[in-house]
Parts: sequence; structure tokens; C-alpha cells
Amino acid sequence: MQTAIAPSTTPVPGQYWQWRGHNVYYVQTGEKQPQRPPLLLVHGFGASTDHWRKNLTGLCVDFQVFAIDLLGFGRSAKPKLQYSGNLWRDQLRDFISEVIGEKTVVAGNSLGGYACLCVSAEYPDIVAGVVLLNSAGPFSEPEAIQAQIQAPQNPVQQLLGKTVKWTFKQRLFQALLFQYVRQRWVIRRTLEKVYLDKTAITDQLVAEIQRPAYDQGALDVFVSVFSTPQGEKVDILLKRLTCPLLLLWGEADPWMKTRERSQKFHQYYPQLTEYFLTAGHCPHDEAPEQVNPILRDWVFSIS
Repeated sequence: MQTAIAPSTTPVPGQYWQWRGHNVYYVQTGEKQPQRPPLLLVHGFGASTDHWRKNLTGLCVDFQVFAIDLLGFGRSAKPKLQYSGNLWRDQLRDFISEVIGEKTVVAGNSLGGYACLCVSAEYPDIVAGVVLLNSAGPFSEPEAIQAQIQAPQNPVQQLLGKTVKWTFKQRLFQALLFQYVRQRWVIRRTLEKVYLDKTAITDQLVAEIQRPAYDQGALDVFVSVFSTPQGEKVDILLKRLTCPLLLLWGEADPWMKTRERSQKFHQYYPQLTEYFLTAGHCPHDEAPEQVNPILRDWVFSIS
């Protein structure tokens, strides 16, 4: 492998693109490469283009690199919509078609990984490859497991279940919960749970995650993401996928059983490439010195 460029923590200045009447923020760096596809980086829940600052500066020597704020996040607009994988899939499709203008390697973390998988499976003509970093998204459960989940409950359990569901639907509760989770100390504590290297949790990172949570409409986005039905199952998407797939797992992720998810990906897409990294849920930010060279060399290999 070549020597990786030291990643910078200075955010790359961005610009806006109009999509369906809404402002969508994106950043672009690096020169167009005739022999290599451009890269599009997609953040996870609650994050933004800022979360890719170490990768934008580390990869722009070899690629034209874009990062985008999904509608509802970062500096993008936060209209009152039903937020779902389908919405973000269409946003990425149109961005690649209208702004980038050529087949692109898409790379996404967590929720952004699921959005990347959606666009890659449904629109293969515009995607040159897909990179999933601790990607979210549900797999279909075997019938036996579904039967256990749907096992009859006693009346007390049913009542408690209905009470919890009712509580989560109340606007006052939603507002109080959102007010709690967007506090700086709560954000820092959450990051400390999901980052292996605590030195990567800087005041800058916490501020970048907190800032968009105070934008107008942020509460409605928060509520919609947690109340919208889950999208297409990951195994169904993998059955439709035709492009090269790279999986990067931060193995110390407490939110995901990475080895178990890895086995499921192998089951439905055995020709994938995969690396397990010494990191948590956000390996691109926590360990860019691991992620950037692997991603770069893999794109070289498929170009």
C-alpha cells in the first residue's frame, strides 16, 4: 500500500444543490480522474459531511470526492416529510445523475450505508461500487424467529406495550426526549460508548453533531426516522446487487454484532471483499489511517 496522507480535521467548504425544492448541502474536493470513478461519501444518523473531513482530505489526492448531507441532516433542509431509505435512495440517485454525472463509488456509514445499498441495488447503471462501513438495515428473519417475536403476550405485557407505544407518539414526550439527546454531554457520552479510541472524540466532533439538532425541523426529522416503517430488507437488496462490494467493520461496535452481520452479508453476496478494523461504529472518523488506504486500493482494483 502507498503511504496515506495525514487526514485534516478542517472541514471542506461546501455548496447547495436544489432537490425537490429543498436545499441539499454537499462538499466536493479533488480533481476528476479519467481512469477512476469519483467517490460519494454518505454519513450516518445524526452526522453530516463534517464526519468525513478526515477522508475527504485523505482521498482527494487520488479521486474526485463528494460528500452529501442527507435531507433532514447536517446543513441540508429539514422539511416535514416521511424520512425513509426510499427518500434517501432517490436523493443519492438524482445527485449522482445531476451533479456528479458519471458512475460513482458510493460509501456509507450506518444509516448512510443502508441508503448507499438501496441506490446501488436499484440503480446499478450509476454505481461503480459500494462500500459499507458498519452499515445499518434489517435482514429478513427466519420464520421460526418471527414466530418467537410474535408469540402471544399476557394482558399485562400487552398493556405495557401499548402504553409505551402511546407514550412515544405524544408530542411532548418526543420533544423532551429530543431535547435530552441533543445536549452536548449526552452526545459525548454516546460517542464514548461507540468509539474505541476515545481521543478521537473531540470538542469539534461533538459540536458538529450537536449543531444541526438545533435547526428548524430537526425534531420532526427525529420523530419521523423512528416512526417510519423499515425499508427493504438488506438480503433482498443484496440479491439485486451487481456491483463490487467492500465491507469495512469497526469490530468494537457495541451497537452491532459485526461478525454475525458479516456472515449474513456473505450468505447473500459471497463475492464481497471485507476487512475488520480496530475501531467502533464510525471507523472512517475514528481510524482514517486504516480506512483511507483500504478504500483507495480497493477502488484502484475495481477501476
